[in-house]
Amino acid sequence: MSLNKKLLWGGLGWVFGGPIGAILGYTYASMSNKNDQKLSGASNSTRHGDFVISVLVLFAKVMKADGKLLKSELDYIKDFLKQQFGLQKAKELMVVFRDILEQDYPLKDVCRQIQRSMDHPSRLELIHILYGLSASDGHVHPEEIRVIQTMANYLNINKRDYESIKAMFAKDDKAIFRVLEISPDASDQEIKSAYRKMANKYHPDKVSHLGKEMQASAEEKFKAVNDAYQQLKKDRNIS
Repeated sequence: MSLNKKLLWGGLGWVFGGPIGAILGYTYASMSNKNDQKLSGASNSTRHGDFVISVLVLFAKVMKADGKLLKSELDYIKDFLKQQFGLQKAKELMVVFRDILEQDYPLKDVCRQIQRSMDHPSRLELIHILYGLSASDGHVHPEEIRVIQTMANYLNINKRDYESIKAMFAKDDKAIFRVLEISPDASDQEIKSAYRKMANKYHPDKVSHLGKEMQASAEEKFKAVNDAYQQLKKDRNIS
């Protein structure tokens, strides 16, 4: 794989090990002792680069779920990488992504590595971004939904949180209730309480450790919660 190692080493920690490390083609054994020591100290916390590589590895599985590799999905990934790294680094990471697409790897093992190493708010954002990819061609394909749901299970994301994020993309007349994790017959007070709870859960500051660009992406979940609440306030005339 042709890749500027300085680009990745500067922003990666725990993804160098385990099944994701094998996918990337990098192992601790291939580094100097100095680099081993530097990276092992960061392996218990998620860096920006760890998150992005996790996105790429899972993106590849979602893209292949419906048996098609669509230009709209590739464009979505390119835009995501440009927002995170800038144009030049995005080009290099697309080389990595195309290499990942050609590989077959155990989804469960990859997700378990992410689940053990990544905090819960970051895993929620991961699922949100994956649904953004799935919806980039204008609709969410059933096979892609199935794969993302499987990922969410492996990532130890509970059903209510998963359905909340899914409802931001796969919309119907009950979607605003699922976004807020409430039933359609919830009382006005329950709606207000749910809004406060979900606004706190999806607050962009929860992923501040992933960098400003990822915080900006997380704003979309926060906005979806607010939009759902404002719609219910209007529908029910809640003061």
